[in-house]
Amino acid sequence: MVALNDLKQINDFEWKIPQTYRDDMRVPVRIFASQALIRDVVRDKSLDQAVNAATLPGLAGRVVVMPDMHQGYGFPIGGVAATRYPEGVISPGGIGYDINCGVRLLASQIPHKEAKPHLNALASALHQHCPSGLGKGSKLNLSISELEEVCRDGSKWALKNGYATKSDVRRTEDEGSLPGANPSKLSQRAKNRGRSQVGSLGSGNHFIEIDLVTEIFDEKAAQVMGLRKGHLALQIHSGSRGLGHQVCSDYVRRLQGAVQRYGIHLPDRELVCAPMDSPEGEDYLSAMRCAANYAFANRQMLAHFARRAFEQVLAGKVGSWRLHQVYDVAHNIGKIETHNVDGIPTEVCVHRKGATRAFGPGAEDLPGEYRAIGQPVLVPGSMGTSSWVLRGTEESMKRTWASSCHGAGRTMSRTQAKKTVWGEDLRKELESDGIHIRARSMAGLAEEAPVAYKDVNVVVDTISQAGIATKVALLKPLAVVKG
Repeated sequence: MVALNDLKQINDFEWKIPQTYRDDMRVPVRIFASQALIRDVVRDKSLDQAVNAATLPGLAGRVVVMPDMHQGYGFPIGGVAATRYPEGVISPGGIGYDINCGVRLLASQIPHKEAKPHLNALASALHQHCPSGLGKGSKLNLSISELEEVCRDGSKWALKNGYATKSDVRRTEDEGSLPGANPSKLSQRAKNRGRSQVGSLGSGNHFIEIDLVTEIFDEKAAQVMGLRKGHLALQIHSGSRGLGHQVCSDYVRRLQGAVQRYGIHLPDRELVCAPMDSPEGEDYLSAMRCAANYAFANRQMLAHFARRAFEQVLAGKVGSWRLHQVYDVAHNIGKIETHNVDGIPTEVCVHRKGATRAFGPGAEDLPGEYRAIGQPVLVPGSMGTSSWVLRGTEESMKRTWASSCHGAGRTMSRTQAKKTVWGEDLRKELESDGIHIRARSMAGLAEEAPVAYKDVNVVVDTISQAGIATKVALLKPLAVVKG
């Protein structure tokens, strides 16, 4: 295993595993972590996984690991790697099973003091309107042809069907629709699993959370985003549900053969991959984009249902119950982007697994209002702890493939958390802190206890002081809906 003395410290928040650490590495590994966080990292296999990822064919620059890193499938969660397009490989393990698991933030003009008497009813309404839980379906039951349309068009399907506004779509990463999605590359099982789950939350670490904007650190950026101190906001964390999981499962199996056909030697079979210009690579890219579009549509539907809940509870009781979208970001995805590699603009496939895109000011892919300040970066904390809104910087473009952290990062497995924490005790503790909890399972609640995660404030301080993203606002939870 990689040990602390194998790392070369660059500064207080940046470390390096040189390419010479192992003969099969094609690029070095760069780690963003404070002194405290780096000691935790060596307790699992996340750095070994980063070194393994650095052996993939076609890599450019470096493999980057974020301060919320922890062990995953093949790649570490919190890992970012870029492979040259189209001859480099794409690896499902570098994207993850929950393709386009991501976060959407909505903001409001609802003062906390006006909403406070209604928070309990609002939590119940969100729980009622937004289906949650393992395997739970939504209020929609799409035909296969409708499901295929969702996979092709993503958020634009929701706009066409009256579930989104133009502003929602514009303020979603890639406008909520990746080109090149071909539903014919999905298995029938993937389609069947996805038919009834558009507009559902799922289980695990997925949540809907009513937040209070407690602090503003960047007045200009907060004003552009519509975030106001003392007002409510809403976070939605969900992904591509059973469809995305099935896509990953299907292609992990299929690409086992591709590795042999193309003579790719891997230190870990969980890194299965294929060249992007091979039939197998092209098919996975297309299927992955279908799942990503599905996830964008899923979060859009959840936002639609959340707005219904806010209207039901708050209409006529507060000045304006309406929620406007700040941004929606993916953190398990592979994207074809242009980055400078050795000073030359180069097309690469950026694998972001448990990492958020963080484009800096001037990026053409951002909505006009965000080009001056940089992309909103959404970093939810563990349940019951604060969350952060950041913005991307020019440094992220240069040093991290325009990427940032995506959350607090686990320190304890779900199984271990359930053995350590009693769900009912946690619920009482959170409610004693004034947080309204709605959960279908006390065991599921225990899995996501704050003690199972790193301190999100330490993670964000690392990213901020390293210059990768800038703090904009701090959010405090008022109500949490979990699967």
